Parts: sequence; structure tokens; C-alpha cells
Amino acid sequence: MANTELILSTSQPGAQAQTRSRGALAIGRDLVALTKPRITTLVLATGAAGATLAPGHVGARVLGLSLAGTALIVGSANALNMWLERDLDARMTRTRNRPLPAGRLSADVALAFGLALAIVSVPMLFMVNLATGLLGLAALLSYVAVYTPLKRHTHLALLVGAVPGAIPPLLGWATVTGKVGLGGLLLFGVLFLWQIPHFAAIAIFRAEDYARAGLQVVSVQHGERAARETVALYAVLLVATTMLFVPFGLAGRHYLGAATVLGAAFLALSLRGLRAGGRFDANRWAKQVFAFSVVYLPALLIALLVARA
Repeated sequence: MANTELILSTSQPGAQAQTRSRGALAIGRDLVALTKPRITTLVLATGAAGATLAPGHVGARVLGLSLAGTALIVGSANALNMWLERDLDARMTRTRNRPLPAGRLSADVALAFGLALAIVSVPMLFMVNLATGLLGLAALLSYVAVYTPLKRHTHLALLVGAVPGAIPPLLGWATVTGKVGLGGLLLFGVLFLWQIPHFAAIAIFRAEDYARAGLQVVSVQHGERAARETVALYAVLLVATTMLFVPFGLAGRHYLGAATVLGAAFLALSLRGLRAGGRFDANRWAKQVFAFSVVYLPALLIALLVARA
């Protein structure tokens, strides 16, 4: 009787429309999830920072076209990454509830969606200018065709993946200047180096998950100690690079003060991993490094933007 009532109630036109609407919303949410919206938002912020810090001026229409193209091309790369890694995601606790391994979306839909975003976004970036278009295309291809498959074979894939991850501020810079300048390269260097300790820390407290999936991150391939050394080494290189904005005349003493405080805190935390011993909790330390890195990057970019203003 209950089943009959359910069938009768959903047979009404209003109920059918509501069911279809609810289904469309669920599919829409899962398609958005394929783009990894939090990561896309962070990347978009770095692209906007690159455009703001670049010398010169660009119209609102061109800037809007660049940022929209950046968001779409990042979404495309993430969606295609999820399509390629759907088998690995099914083995990991952190990712098994994503739309593809959970069975909420078909692989064909995800592939079509990722390709559609690429088809739309690449011409958008070329409409901005040639440099922006080439940078966007390079980021997409290197992330999807090189970094994603390489993760199954070597931890050095992180260095490859950090390249497309660092290109967005260059996209913003090239949008304004039409080329890759010194300031753009320094922003690229900061983003590139920031990613290494950020993801090496994740590789420590997610080591079991990565090993189960067969992903060759540094903690899986060479052990926790190697991962802690990676965090420390690249934190030093990162902080040193952030200081270069001052001697090259791209920031002043106010930025230097902020970068020094942020850098000292990051170094103190990162280098503690080298002195580990006794009852040292590597997972707890790695989570602290990860959490601070999430705060560090926006704070540094804000200091740069304030200095520019």
C-alpha cells in the first residue's frame, strides 16, 4: 500500500517535475565537484593576484575573460584528472565518495564534461593574448597528460605537477603585460615551491591511503623521513624566493617585514621535522605544516598586493 501511494504521488505532473529538478540539481552538484571548486577558487585567486601585481592596466572585459578562462581550464584539468584516476579514487578513504567512484556519475559524462570545459576555455585564453593562451594550454596538457599518469610511477611527479599548479599567476601577469616578466617568474617560483612542502606534508598523514591506491608519493616510495626532509628543503627554498621581490624592486620594506615573519614561522615549523625523535608525532606535525601552508600563501599574496597598492 505504501509503495502504491508512492507511485501514485510521483505520477502527478508536479511531483514528476520536482523529482526531475532534484535529479538535475544532484547531477549539477556532482559536475561542480569534478572541478574541485575549493582548489579552483584558490587558483583563481592566484591568477587575480598575478594580474593585480603586473605593471600596466587591462580592461575589465579582458580581465574577466582571462579569469573565466582560467577557472574553466582548471575545472577541466581537475575533471579529466578525476576521470583518469577514478580507479585509484575508489581505493582511498579520502576520495571514495567522489562522484565517479561512488557511482553517481558515469565515466562518459565526466569525460565529456572535462573535454567540453577544455574546448571552451582554451580559445577564451587565446582571445586574451597569445602568451596567456599558450600558458593555459601548457598547464592543461602537462597536468592531465604528464603529471596524472606519472603519479603511479614516481614521487617526482610532484615536481611535474607543481608546474601547472604555478602557472595561474603567470596567466594573470601575461593577461596584463602580454608576456612573462620577472615578476611573473617570481610569482611562479613562489607557487611552485609552496606546493612541494604542502603536498609532501599531506603525503605523510595520508601515506596509508596513497599506498593503498598505488600512488608513488615520497612517503610511500622513500619513507616518512624523506618526506620530512622534502618539507624542510623546499620550505627553505620557498622563503628565500619570497625575499627576492624586494631586491628586484617589486616590493618594499612593509612586504619584507610580513614575508620575514611568515617565513620565520614556516621555517620553524618545517625544520622541526628534521629534529624529530623520541615521542615525535609525525602525522600531527605534518597536519600542522599543511594547515599553516594554507594560511601562509594567501597571507603572503595579500602582503604583496598591499605593497603594490
